[in-house]
Amino acid sequence: MKVLMIEDEVRLARTVSRGLTAEGFVVDTVHDGEQGRLAAMATRYDVILLDIMLPTLNGYDVCRRLREDGNWTPVLMLTAKDGDYDQVDAFDLGADDYLTKPFSFMILVARLRALVRRGAPERPTVLVAGDLSLDPATRLIRRGDTEVELTPREFGLLAFLMRHPGVVLSKSEILQSVWDLNYDGDDNVVEVYIGYLRRKVDRPFGRRAIRTVRGAGYRLMGDGG
Repeated sequence: MKVLMIEDEVRLARTVSRGLTAEGFVVDTVHDGEQGRLAAMATRYDVILLDIMLPTLNGYDVCRRLREDGNWTPVLMLTAKDGDYDQVDAFDLGADDYLTKPFSFMILVARLRALVRRGAPERPTVLVAGDLSLDPATRLIRRGDTEVELTPREFGLLAFLMRHPGVVLSKSEILQSVWDLNYDGDDNVVEVYIGYLRRKVDRPFGRRAIRTVRGAGYRLMGDGG
């Protein structure tokens, strides 16, 4: 499993690289955003570990340009920043996962292996589930011909559900992907935000797209009936 790590903190990069190598990964390390982008285009990698705060080209721009160039290698973004917009922006630009520093090394390894198993299928520009559509680039959500306004967190949750249509997603999976690894609040916040989404994208249109699977989590159905 070949990893490209784009990280400007030299000591952290050295430590993570050593650990990943011990776990069986082959790691190439670059400390500059533009050089990382060029490396990703020149060599085939199984997964990219990408910091956001980088010299010459930040992680958001690296990810965006790779996707624009048709490079769909799975990307795990790594950053010391925290907040609604950071995670939503990362997913909007084509990132596959997100970890906030400081992080558990074993969680990092598990996330990387999961991304490698998933592979790199090309993503659609606009996410669609029945007559519900979400455009990550413009942040435009529509139910049929009607535009729907969502908060950043609601947008991130809906995008995550729409990237996994028909799949039952647990509260834990949702928290890790839409909130972050360091969130230590009540997991009922997921239920609260699912309720917000239903009131905006389902009920006004007579739909039941967002389903509760008792004891397991939530699933987005494409037909919405």
